[in-house]
Parts: sequence; structure tokens; C-alpha cells
Amino acid sequence: MNAIIAEIEAVLHNDDAPRALDEIEDTLTSGYAAALALEAGRWRIERGITELAAELGGEADFELHRADEIVELAQQLSAADADLIRLRELLGPLRERADAARAAA
Repeated sequence: MNAIIAEIEAVLHNDDAPRALDEIEDTLTSGYAAALALEAGRWRIERGITELAAELGGEADFELHRADEIVELAQQLSAADADLIRLRELLGPLRERADAARAAA
């Protein structure tokens, strides 16, 4: 995830060497693909949490193990949320940069 964020930031913050429209659009496409992958990952994590929570209610040791797994998944979900928020914050300005480059072409 850090690679696509760095790539987007390079396009947005490097005014010394403006990027060509096709390069901006490629980066934008990669960013959207990364966002979709993050959303899919979030859904899988949420489903995992739901499945584990449904299994609670048995033996104490088993419940403790499941609770630990839920905590781990919740941390992964939180990290995915943070990545998705950051990516979306960058995709808006990148879309604007692509629109401006398209209008100038």
C-alpha cells in the first residue's frame, strides 16, 4: 500500500517535473485498484470477525483463543480503514490533476 501512496504523492507534489496525462491516469487507475482491494480486504476481515463472534459461547479456553483472533482481526480492520482513508484523501486531488491535464491537452 505504501508504494501506491508514495507514487500518488510523487505525482501530486513534484511540480518541478509535471507528469504526462497517461502517467497520471495510470497512477489514478492503480490507486483506484488499490482502494478496491482494500475494500475487499475489509469485507473479508469483517466476515471473519462475524464468524468468530458467532462461535463464542463454548469452552473458556476456546473462547479466549477466539477473542484473541477477533482482536487481531479488529486491528487489521483498523489498519485497513486508515490506509483506505489516506488513499481516498489522495485520490481526489489526483483526479483533479488528471482533469486539469486533460483540459490542458
